[in-house]
Amino acid sequence: MAAALLLIGPMRSEARDYGHAGQTFPVIEPDLLSTIEARLRGAEESGELARMNEVFAKRVEQRVRRPKPVEGVTPARTARSWDYDPSIAIERDIRDQKGNLIAAAGHRVNPLDFVAIKQDLVFVDGDDAAQLAWATSRYTDLKAKIIFVNGSPIEQMTAKQRRFYFDQEGRLTGTFGIEHTPAVVSQNGRTMRVSEIVVKSGRPG
Repeated sequence: MAAALLLIGPMRSEARDYGHAGQTFPVIEPDLLSTIEARLRGAEESGELARMNEVFAKRVEQRVRRPKPVEGVTPARTARSWDYDPSIAIERDIRDQKGNLIAAAGHRVNPLDFVAIKQDLVFVDGDDAAQLAWATSRYTDLKAKIIFVNGSPIEQMTAKQRRFYFDQEGRLTGTFGIEHTPAVVSQNGRTMRVSEIVVKSGRPG
């Protein structure tokens, strides 16, 4: 047995060309950027791109002039008030550049200890004539910021020659828990006093 292995010698692995078993094809991957550029050129030449830009611009203008109404906010039927505490809890230790502890995790900080809110926040439905009249007759620009939850601030700024704002995505009403308008938020010491006030509806017919 050993002699037979010596006669055979060491086995070697060699690469051999066995030819083509069948027809082969090159792998073709179109350049995505070139495809996009070609489509844009085609859209530009046909005028489609200009039409799309015009439609987009009109939609943006409409959204700026009349933002999406804040969902879930309705006219107040019952007056109510409550206090909102703006304090926040520190999630982790805060240290200065030298490592000195400024505020420990879990410590509560009230922004009203450091700043004063000089203007009230007055929330109204800008399409409700009675709410708008109520707010503008009681609050000047210096006294309050009048914030719409519905309607067109730009149109009313032109009509009344004063500044109005809009509660985009209901962030402020959501923070204060406001569900009805008109509503007034004003500083009351270390808290913010929130009041929903009843006025007779005056929506234009």
